[in-house]
Formats: sequence, structure tokens, C-alpha cells
Amino acid sequence: MNGPFSNFCHINASGICVGENQHAALTVVLCLVFFVGFLFNMFSLWVFCCRFPSWTSGTTLQFHLALSDAIATPVTPLMAVYFAMENNWPFGQFLCQVKIALLSSHFYGSTIFLTLISVHRYIAVVHYNKTSRFKRKSFIQRLCSCVWFVLLIQSLIYAILLPTSKESGNSQCLSIHQRNLTDSYFIINLVLFIFGFLLPFAVSAVCYSRLASMLARLNTNTAKGLKVKLKSQRMIGMCLVIFGLCFLPMNVIRTLGVVVKKFYPHQCHILTKMETAYYATWVLAGVNSCLDPVLYCFGSQNFRDTLQSIRNWQVEAPNRSESETSVLQTLSLNLVCSS
Repeated sequence: MNGPFSNFCHINASGICVGENQHAALTVVLCLVFFVGFLFNMFSLWVFCCRFPSWTSGTTLQFHLALSDAIATPVTPLMAVYFAMENNWPFGQFLCQVKIALLSSHFYGSTIFLTLISVHRYIAVVHYNKTSRFKRKSFIQRLCSCVWFVLLIQSLIYAILLPTSKESGNSQCLSIHQRNLTDSYFIINLVLFIFGFLLPFAVSAVCYSRLASMLARLNTNTAKGLKVKLKSQRMIGMCLVIFGLCFLPMNVIRTLGVVVKKFYPHQCHILTKMETAYYATWVLAGVNSCLDPVLYCFGSQNFRDTLQSIRNWQVEAPNRSESETSVLQTLSLNLVCSS
């Protein structure tokens, strides 16, 4: 190996490209990213469920985004074992289908809910004085239910269309080297790239460009106007960072990989490099689980208040302990004196 995420091409005796072992750093970074993301999103879900007196339409969207981030966590140990066993999937067909279902729901649930948050923010700021279904919590709840239904259906379809297969003695699950699934990967990637990434990104970009244009004309002489402008600008920046850093590289690299596999199947050196790059961008996509809680801070005053109250509790804890100790010492002294 040359270094982290490096790879060499490998051709078996039959002249077929075979995937190489991934660098151990990939497994370590993968586990670290998703573990941190899991902690952040469990905390976020706890805040939404236990610390919010009531939910608004915006809070409902943020909760479902946190839920879509959290569901990918069970896949992480399976992927770590897969890499450690030299790209051999030991868990059977059913768990491979579970892996595909959870990953597709996670990645594309995140893009959809981020897009809905973009549309909601645009309507709330630009059309604040007009009635809209997006401002009704009941409508947002039904909309989120529809999104989860669509995610369930598409994940089941992908899980059925992408079974495990034996390649050079290894059991492969969701691998570019599954020769009998080349056409399936090409078609599924085309659908995901257009409807799972390009369309949501385009909608979000339009909403935020219109929002940025409106913010430029916003009166910031008042405290309320300045607060709305800063809050919206931070949300714009964070959403664009998440799309650009987390989801763009993964979708572009995967698209290039399936194109090379379909039209240049014997370019093993390129294919193995693409495979390694894809796994690296897959880890980058997982970073969105760590960044989304920052978005909640920008979008919800209740979320910020909860963080502030926890911080104050931690600061005051030593002082409380000293006070409690002093009280106990006084009580002990009084008991001794009275006896």
C-alpha cells in the first residue's frame, strides 16, 4: 500500500477485475465518523423528543432529518468487518439487503429532508406574510410520512435488484465488481443521481439564491431584521456545505465508477482507484451526520437554549458540589454539638 485509501489493480486468472483490500485507515475513519454522528444525532433526537415543549413545522423537518441520519449507524460495524475480511461479505443475503435499504434511506432521506428544510426556510422568510401549507405542522407531518414511504419502497426495490454474488471466491455485497449487476448499477445510479441528488440540490440552490437575494434587501437596522438575516445566512452556508462536501463527491465518483465499469470493464487500474475513491467519499457523506446538528442550532432557538442550559449546568455543577458539601459539614457539626 502507498498510503491511506491507496489501492492497486488486480486481475484474476480469468482476466476479470477483482477488488483489492482497502487500507485499514478507511475502517478506522469510517467507524469514527459514524460513531460521532450517532452520538450527535442521538443527542439531537433526545432534545427534540424530551426538551421541546411543542413542535413547529420547522422542528418536525429537523427531527426527521436527524432520524434519517441515525438509521445508518447499524451498517457501520458490518462495513468494518467487510473491509477487515478482504472485501468478503460474511453476513448473507438478508443483511446485505438490510445494508442497502438503510444506506439508501440514510443518504437520500438526508438530501430530501435538507431540501424540504430549504423550501421551508425560503417560504418562512420570503413569503412570511402569506399563508402556506409549509407553515402548517399537520401538512409537514403528512409530507414526512410520504417521504418515508417513498424511501421504504425505493430501498426495497434496490435491495431486491442488487443481491449478493460470488466473485473470485468472495461474497460481494453492493460492489462495483459484481459483473452480473453492471446494468442494474448503471440504471439505479442514473435514477439516484438525477432524482436523489441533482433535483434536490437544484431546488435547494434556487431557494437559497432567492433567499440570499431577499436578505440583501432586508432592513437590518432593527434587531429582529438583523437576527433573521444572520440566522438565514448561516443556514444557507451550512446547507450548501453539506451538499457540496458530503453528497457531491460521492454521487460524482459513483457515477464515474459505474460508467467505467459498463463501458471500460477491463480498465482494472481505473476501476480499483474509483472503488477506493468511492469509499473515501462515502465516509465524507457520513460526515453530514456530524454537521446536521449544527444546522439545528442555526434553525431552532429551543435547540440553542437547550445547549446553553446544559453548558450552564456543567459550569455550575462544581459550585453546587461545594455548596452541598458545605451544607453537609454544617449539619454534621450541629449534630455533634447537640450530642
